[in-house]
Amino acid sequence: MESIRGAHAHEIDAHALAARLAGYAHILIDLGTGDGRFVRHAAASCPATFAIGIDACRENLRESSRRAPPNALYLIANALALPGGLDALATHLTVNFPWGSLLAALLTGDPALIERLAGLARPRTRIEVRLNAGALAEAGWPLTEGGRRVRQALRAGGFDMGPAVALGPRELRACPTTWARRLAFGRDPYALELRGERAPRPIAAAAHAYQT
Repeated sequence: MESIRGAHAHEIDAHALAARLAGYAHILIDLGTGDGRFVRHAAASCPATFAIGIDACRENLRESSRRAPPNALYLIANALALPGGLDALATHLTVNFPWGSLLAALLTGDPALIERLAGLARPRTRIEVRLNAGALAEAGWPLTEGGRRVRQALRAGGFDMGPAVALGPRELRACPTTWARRLAFGRDPYALELRGERAPRPIAAAAHAYQT
């Protein structure tokens, strides 16, 4: 696995990662972390949590990784090809305002993403996915229908999902991501939040959910 801190990147193996995580009962993994602000905020506001941000674009992570507290780590990886060293680590998974290939994979239920999301999670791991109307519209989906499609994909991957919750300008302003702030003051300040948890059952037992 490749980690980054400021302008410097280096390899971190499973043993080194385990050493970093020792003593932390709560581990957040944020996929498509963008500029890393969400992870930095989570680590700073909750020292008992170790927060890991994953994104394919190293340039976006340089500033946040340089300023990251000791309980935060940034990894360079494509969300559709996550390293195996992260298996069964997360107690909390987040995907904040995905777009491009990450959003497309959620909408289509791409196993390269959905099965790996399930693989990252322990039983009862919380998952939160926030979808913005503009990105879904660019992908050809209305907000409500796109949210329903992603919810189905996550259910098929073994997550018990609750109903979608609408996010307006006030909720977006309270969300500690750069993109949420842009949305809150933009022309289309609407989003959905999907929440659930990793079900204690095999993926195969939930696979029919994607068809319902």
